[in-house]
Amino acid sequence: MRIYADNASTTKMSRAAIDAMLPYLAEQFGNPSSPYALGQAAKNALETAREDIAAVLGAAPREIYFTSGGTEADNQALRSAAAQGKRAGKTHIVSTAFEHHAVLRTLEALRSEGFAVTLLPVDETGLVEPEALASAIREDTCLVSVMAANNEIGTLQPVDELADICRRRGVVFHTDAVQAVGHVELDMRALGADMLSASAHKFHGPKGAGFLYVRKGRMPESLLLGGAQERGRRAGTENVAGAVAMAAALRECAEHREADSRRLTALRDRLTEGLSSIPHGILNGDAQRRLPGNVNFSFEGVEGEALLLLLDEKGISASAGSACAAGSLQPSHVLLALGRAPELARGALRLTLGEDATAQEIDYMIRAVRDAVETLRAHSPAWQERMSGRAAFLL
Repeated sequence: MRIYADNASTTKMSRAAIDAMLPYLAEQFGNPSSPYALGQAAKNALETAREDIAAVLGAAPREIYFTSGGTEADNQALRSAAAQGKRAGKTHIVSTAFEHHAVLRTLEALRSEGFAVTLLPVDETGLVEPEALASAIREDTCLVSVMAANNEIGTLQPVDELADICRRRGVVFHTDAVQAVGHVELDMRALGADMLSASAHKFHGPKGAGFLYVRKGRMPESLLLGGAQERGRRAGTENVAGAVAMAAALRECAEHREADSRRLTALRDRLTEGLSSIPHGILNGDAQRRLPGNVNFSFEGVEGEALLLLLDEKGISASAGSACAAGSLQPSHVLLALGRAPELARGALRLTLGEDATAQEIDYMIRAVRDAVETLRAHSPAWQERMSGRAAFLL
């Protein structure tokens, strides 16, 4: 049995996305900036994709700007708000300690350029307290950026409440919704965010395609110098095939989201219950307020990378955390932000389910994880010390 349980890292392209994409890789290959028929056909396809994405999000088409993915969208959002804030004499930014590295490293760069950055803590389930955000906003705050759903533990933030605080204080609010788009309901008319980032390959679209939503009345600043594509806000020939496929994938996700969410939530809870039976393990993140397909556990006495190798031998593709940090020996900054001990942060396992997951696969994964944890603990001197009473358990 081969089970793919790393959908937070990337998803398999849907048949609908592939079928939508193929004509724009072959027959309809025109440049959307060209004035002749072939180019205009590509431009029409691009604008239809923009309209379709906007319709799913309850946005206006002109509020959607195509990017190469979530990282670019995050960078453009943060740098746009920072530049505009600086011109108005505002150089303070608020975010959280467990954002994706696309946000955190951009904030590090902005800090080196003279911006002050406040990183809010999260509670043990990964939630930001709205009161903490309200207290952190200053007169010179130009931007607040809080992710909608965490990429490691799946925690869903009260984005609408956070956005409302920012709106009442006159501060731009951005949310990295890369993990949320296509999987939870997002209506920009109700959400209140000024900017939102998304990436197609997280919802069965192609890699290399994404978008930045920017609320009407605001304008993103171009990161790239060149042509006047995307209304002068993102230079470079648009990825027509990627945009068309992304729109098709998002439409399909929206059509099936409610049913998929109910089924995935039931499977997620079944997996959580099974893994909870393994002694000295702990669920990371809130048990209920999380993405439907996300399960993240830490197991004491186990190294996450070794656990992944054993699971791979058993036919299970999983991860220890963010794909962008794969290979790092440092413990997860997300789990450290929750207050987990470094050892537990290094012993994490993230299983993220796809819409085609089955109960049979869930039960197999529970058995496989239990066996792998027992195998690793049997060869761990530190675990043996705890079992003999010479050292204390962390959990």
